[in-house]
Amino acid sequence: MSSSFASIFKISTWGESHGVGVGVVIDGCPAGVSISPELIQTELDRRRPGQSSIVTPRDEADRVEILSGVLDGKTLGTPIALSVRNKDQRSTAYNEMQHCYRPSHADYCYDAKYGIRAWAGGGRASARETIGRVAAGAVAKAVIKTLYPDLEIIAWVAQVHQVICPMSPADVCAATVESNMVRTADEASAKAMIAAIESARSAGDSVGGIVACSIRNAPVGLGDPVFDKLEATLAHAMMSIPACKGFEVGSGFAAANYRGSEHNDPYYMEGDRVRTRSNLSGGIQGGMSNGENINMRMAFKPTATLMIEQDTVNDEHIELKLRGKGRHDACVLPRAVPVVESMAAIVICDHVLRQRSAQI
Repeated sequence: MSSSFASIFKISTWGESHGVGVGVVIDGCPAGVSISPELIQTELDRRRPGQSSIVTPRDEADRVEILSGVLDGKTLGTPIALSVRNKDQRSTAYNEMQHCYRPSHADYCYDAKYGIRAWAGGGRASARETIGRVAAGAVAKAVIKTLYPDLEIIAWVAQVHQVICPMSPADVCAATVESNMVRTADEASAKAMIAAIESARSAGDSVGGIVACSIRNAPVGLGDPVFDKLEATLAHAMMSIPACKGFEVGSGFAAANYRGSEHNDPYYMEGDRVRTRSNLSGGIQGGMSNGENINMRMAFKPTATLMIEQDTVNDEHIELKLRGKGRHDACVLPRAVPVVESMAAIVICDHVLRQRSAQI
């Protein structure tokens, strides 16, 4: 089972949803980068459960421990191990699921592949695995800040069910995103999105949506022109996030509606800088960053655990009915925002370090 990602700034996450704890090991982080528990905790607090009325009420502080790789607030260049203890496990809430396959979960596939599964909370398939990603993302952001202080990564909820935030990526402000519990880019959209989530929750149902992300002020040339195109590694990162079902960069699937004369981004000079007048490429051309904002969108499915009866089968292949139990998000989008940012930071950090090694 592969639990590792990236090549130079490489992360390996570990732990199960209802085990002792979860965490990450980061290998390849440069020495001398300023890191503190507080810096990592700030990002984990954005992801943790119980932070508002529209997310799962599981009561976890998600306090991070730095086990290795940091001394006196500076990275040593050796592997960094970060750990978070699980405090509010309630495995008994999943007793009924020990032998039943929850619809649209990984239960059946795990059993078929491995012949065993961590049935309480989904084990490695749980979104709790993303704690390691967010902790690693905080370190990646610190590395990026050291090398490119102006580079900014911002994600926001662009859509919940049928409620769409109309803000252009260039106009989204991080302070506004963090000012509302749904993490969208304007107040009117936030109210409508919260209402949609609460309506689904009260019906025992769930809703999906879209998280958008913009990477601003990235250097030109990140990415490789063939298999490790920047959009390819970003897609790999985003599609590995639990519940993510779709990825697009720039014009994405809408590109199919254009002619080439409409879709090309014309170049022009802004002082000594090469710019494009439009950005349908989404900041990536030929698999490499071109200096414009890197804009992408990720589609997230509705939460699979529902508090209503659904048809399923058990591990003896007997058909039956199953109703969801435990504590779950009716919409994963608000807590997915910091996960998306973290995975974007890990990809950019990895490509930045690869770029430095590619040039003499």
